[in-house]
Amino acid sequence: MQAQTMRRIRQYHLYLGVFFAPLIIFFALSGALQTFRLQEEKGWGGIPPNWIVWMASVHKDSALPRAKPAGVAPQAEAAHRPAGEAGDHAGAADGKAAVAAAPASAAVARKPPVPGKSKLPMRILAVLMSVGLISSALLGMMIALNSKATRRLSVVMIVAGSLVPLLLL
Repeated sequence: MQAQTMRRIRQYHLYLGVFFAPLIIFFALSGALQTFRLQEEKGWGGIPPNWIVWMASVHKDSALPRAKPAGVAPQAEAAHRPAGEAGDHAGAADGKAAVAAAPASAAVARKPPVPGKSKLPMRILAVLMSVGLISSALLGMMIALNSKATRRLSVVMIVAGSLVPLLLL
């Protein structure tokens, strides 16, 4: 390839990298937390912090978490979702039908665990991958901001890459 073509490719790589770096960091961190189910009461060992629940909701549902109606048990939560929403089974209008359908569909979707096989090594690998992605994104942003020639546009792309997802929520 010609030098000018390679220079243009490196420029595109730089600006795409700094634009998506905030999202890569966010999704790697929220994914690492979800690896150990820290967004759930059973994973945290109590009511999880709001910031973890918020991150998990954005990561899994592409939406901000909604407040649960007061006094609603976790099993009845599906009854308060609008019909057809993610997690609502078969678009059931009746909340009881949705709750009743949950165990049956969950049993079909999940394989029984293999006896004696630990999930911990894979979970540790997933968290290490998250740490690697976060580190790589931060290093890439540092490299981009270190160059005087590209610093201004890199800052604009980092800010845009942080604000655009927030505006889309």
